[in-house]
Amino acid sequence: MVVHSHLNKFQEIGQAQAQFEHQNKKLLRISLAQGPVQAQAGSMVAYQGDANFTNKGSGGMGKMLKKAMSSETANFMEINGTGEVFLANQGMDVQIMYLENDSVSVNGTNILAFSSSISWDIKRVGSGVAGAVAGGLHNVFLQGTGFVAVVTDGEPVMLDVAGTSTFADPNAAVMWSGGVTMNIKTDTGGMMSMVRGGTGETFQLGFSGEGFVLIQPSEGSMFGAQTGASTSGGILGALGN
Repeated sequence: MVVHSHLNKFQEIGQAQAQFEHQNKKLLRISLAQGPVQAQAGSMVAYQGDANFTNKGSGGMGKMLKKAMSSETANFMEINGTGEVFLANQGMDVQIMYLENDSVSVNGTNILAFSSSISWDIKRVGSGVAGAVAGGLHNVFLQGTGFVAVVTDGEPVMLDVAGTSTFADPNAAVMWSGGVTMNIKTDTGGMMSMVRGGTGETFQLGFSGEGFVLIQPSEGSMFGAQTGASTSGGILGALGN
């Protein structure tokens, strides 16, 4: 059937060259023939060919306890088969990276998918007042070699933290690379500022070391019912409790 309309521009892109590719900036296309993947539960919007979806839980008692003790809400499913699967999350922009024996620390609700060759764990991040804020802050730590896809609420900026002091709003920080250290900074603006309602910038994430931090252009609620995730997870939830 030949379709004569502007819809032709939305046709699927050609044969997959890599395991993770953009169909467009909001849709991730994964070639399962190149290996199984872990994906945010409920993020599949379509697939062609053979695909199987399995929830294997937290991946061990240790991770289950960490999820229970922290506010991290990462919930992954394994996808395997020989077909192609399309993933998305509430129309958010998809960012793809390839790790080569490297690591990143990611807010769990921002993770869309990663190659099964990448190991994951929930780890406490930050120091100083972090221990007094909701029992500590937690992120998902991804390590190994393979693809990682995250979602951002709009087009992000990647900041090099080595050159100068770098700070971010907790709701805007998506992830940072393995050589980066994060600490919590508090800035009440003084007593009079607090009496007048505050600035909304009391807690800030401070970054140092060698590497980058990825910042999305949004501080608002960004996740809904499609994946079952919410802003109560990870750093956002810890600072909000």
